[in-house]
Amino acid sequence: MARPVMESKRVQIYLAMLLTDAVILFGSFVLSGGIYRNEWPLQFAVAMAWAVLPIFIVIAVYQRCYSIRALDEVRFAIGQVALALVITAMLCTVMIFYAKAATDFSRVMLSLALVLTFLGIGVSRTVMRAILRKRYGPTMSSILLVLDGGPQVDVPGAEVVKTNAFDIAGARADPRALDKIGRLIRGADRVVVSCKTEARAEWATLLRSAGVRGEVLSPVVQELGAIAIGRVDGNASLVVSSGPLALHARLFKRALDLVITVPALLLLSPILLLVALLIKLEDGGPVFFVQPRMGQHNCLFKMLKFRSMRVDKGDHEGARSTSRSDDRITKIGRFIRKTSIDELPQLINVLRSEMSLVGPRPHALGSHAGDKLFWEVDSEYWQRHSLKPGLTGLAQVRGHRGATETESHLVDRLGADLEYIRNWSLWGDIKILFATVRVVVHPNAY
Repeated sequence: MARPVMESKRVQIYLAMLLTDAVILFGSFVLSGGIYRNEWPLQFAVAMAWAVLPIFIVIAVYQRCYSIRALDEVRFAIGQVALALVITAMLCTVMIFYAKAATDFSRVMLSLALVLTFLGIGVSRTVMRAILRKRYGPTMSSILLVLDGGPQVDVPGAEVVKTNAFDIAGARADPRALDKIGRLIRGADRVVVSCKTEARAEWATLLRSAGVRGEVLSPVVQELGAIAIGRVDGNASLVVSSGPLALHARLFKRALDLVITVPALLLLSPILLLVALLIKLEDGGPVFFVQPRMGQHNCLFKMLKFRSMRVDKGDHEGARSTSRSDDRITKIGRFIRKTSIDELPQLINVLRSEMSLVGPRPHALGSHAGDKLFWEVDSEYWQRHSLKPGLTGLAQVRGHRGATETESHLVDRLGADLEYIRNWSLWGDIKILFATVRVVVHPNAY
């Protein structure tokens, strides 16, 4: 389906808008300098353009000049550009005052340049909106309308699916059913669900765990006249979930993953090759242990690890937690598990964007805490999949590692995972990575 690539298209459009704005601003300063002093190009105007440009770009980004709403609504887009230019002019004036450069500064030239910039960007936004509407329809958002027995609604530009084949009520007890639903809604910017009353709670939980903006139609809210909550085709809706990270946050997180993962794979390649050779020489079995794990949006992926168990005693469902004296572990397996080298192939999962360096650790589908499956212990368990799973995480650096022999072990891990999702920051990821290094180097200190 086309939905998953819509965000990448928007990013390309944002970059094109930013470059266009930069060219218009720069050209406006050159034009204003030529008009004011009749010199083409006026070097002072060029210098002013270079000084103003970064200030304007930063403010424009902060003012959401490059956002979905700016793509969909021309008035909003032009209004935000005007506000960004006004703030830019004020900041420039303050900076010039404190720099005591007023004698070299031309307020007339700056004002003319900003007016020309506004007019140029306004025209470019109007033309761009007409082009986007013709090519992509009424909105640049990817909207999915899920019909599950509720009232019929019409959402312009939405893709409509029916869930007759899904068992929503039993989905939380079946990872593969969750995977099917997760793949259905993955890539949507907004998911609207029209369902029966008894299914609303299940859909609310599924949407929260999938990490998407989700709305559930509610005739009850409509009857009460609660118009501030949300409206879909004249019907009131309840916003029950939103993605945990904004676009810029996801870009920063992905950039951190790539900046560390690519050099790490190159530097560690001799160790990876040596470990692969030792595993192969010990019993002739496969080098990697490949196991389905639940990833972001409740979608399954194949997680890679160096094989540390005997081929005939492998546990692909993860029903049995590994203990210190586990008879299934090979000689080389015991060493690589102790040093966490067995986890290094997951850098490939990070490179594939199936995992992140930091996030909730992906659990085996058959993992138990005591005599219960993980998702049977706590109803909020699936919400940990609203972010990409991680090579390490907050739970791990707090010491919540190893076998989950009791339900409390899982509750501790889940609490740390949900705390990480609620409070995510790039600096937090960096601190967790440093803490992970300390845990690996001095495991007994934690």
